[in-house]
Amino acid sequence: MSAWNDFNDAEQQHSFDLIPKGTVAPVRMTIKPGGHDDAAQGWTGGYATQSFETGSIFLACEFVILDGEYARRKMWSNVGLHSSKGPAWGNMGRTFIRAVLNSSRNIQPQDNSPQAAAARRIQGFNELDGIEFVARIDVEKDGRGELRNVVKMAVEPDQPDYSRGATSAAQRPAAAYQASPTSSAPAQAHTQTHRAPVSGKPSWAQ
Repeated sequence: MSAWNDFNDAEQQHSFDLIPKGTVAPVRMTIKPGGHDDAAQGWTGGYATQSFETGSIFLACEFVILDGEYARRKMWSNVGLHSSKGPAWGNMGRTFIRAVLNSSRNIQPQDNSPQAAAARRIQGFNELDGIEFVARIDVEKDGRGELRNVVKMAVEPDQPDYSRGATSAAQRPAAAYQASPTSSAPAQAHTQTHRAPVSGKPSWAQ
């Protein structure tokens, strides 16, 4: 009998309980292109998304856990760029991205050297698409009132938990980012590139 007629030997469905709040894990962040550009703000390549309901602008991000007990689990969060209600949401987004860069590129938050400053600059959002860093996982309610896991914080090198999940990018010294490559490729073309496969090991350990 065909496998599509007899399901007795199919694997049983696994329930995915919430990852405990505060769990630290290495993640890879990818951006779902929304097609919204504003060159004056530096939003190019089609990465930003604009909400039809509120007009707010954000990066729609997916986070895949790379290693450990929850390897391959996925989470989704938005990184704020602009809100008509005021600058708070955009400032939170900039704070988060700064912390992601610090975490990924092994930059101390208090380091204001020219090398560290260069490591916190990007040519465009394409540099964040596929970036690996150490995340602290949170829990919040979604629009239906159900609990879900999200990523709101990056663990930076000055925090004790950082060494538990440092990624391959964090092995590079800050000096390596003095001259970031310039890329003007649109998001559509960028997403066609081949990524390293997601497995139970971080990319640097494969």
